[in-house]
Amino acid sequence: MVKLALALLVAVSATAAPAACRLALVLALDVSGSVDEREYVVQLNGVAAALEHPEVQEALLALPDAPVALAIFEWSSASYQRQVVDWTTLSGASDILAVVDQLRRWRRAPAPEATGLGAAMLHAAELLRDGPQCWAQTVDVSGDGKNNDWPIPRDVRRSGALAGVTINALAIGQELLRGGDTRRMGIAELTAYYRANLIQGPGAFVEVALGYDDYAGAMTRKLMRELSAPPLGQHAPEPRRFAGADR
Repeated sequence: MVKLALALLVAVSATAAPAACRLALVLALDVSGSVDEREYVVQLNGVAAALEHPEVQEALLALPDAPVALAIFEWSSASYQRQVVDWTTLSGASDILAVVDQLRRWRRAPAPEATGLGAAMLHAAELLRDGPQCWAQTVDVSGDGKNNDWPIPRDVRRSGALAGVTINALAIGQELLRGGDTRRMGIAELTAYYRANLIQGPGAFVEVALGYDDYAGAMTRKLMRELSAPPLGQHAPEPRRFAGADR
């Protein structure tokens, strides 16, 4: 259960080494050519809605003395990474709401068509290197397609640039072919690709959104799973499904 997992997180924190925060979390959002204008807005609003979810806020603020630090950027080709939210320490509800407000006011800029997943990973590594020192570091990559630019994600992972960092993914099913079966088959392929080439670390996972309209729910599920996990590689019980989590 979520409350049990959070209680275990608090107990583990009592013996963890001092740090500025318990988790440095980077959200990397795909804005390549496969993401149209409506989907772009839905994605940003989905992150905002997830951060506004009461249970996500409870999890974010569970340890006031060791808060979560959050940074968000968008990416497309190897040459394009644009910071949306700079490192922000989420010490209270007002900090979360400030991030939500920034997301809702953000506007799209021209971006290349290509999907530079490997370059996004390297940019996340730079953000973490220059960011706050925390008990744990996690990168979340949202995407609806495979890499078609340089460098190759698997090579980035093997390089050690993100050593010790947990990488999770949110696979967004493209809705070019309507209908449950064909859409789910595409998601299965993308999920397998992310598992083979992107995610890493103990407990790393791929969350799934059945199209962009499911993005807010998928982001909420993903954040709850990550925020309920204790630091330092220790595992909390599997969280129960919470209100509003049904796909």
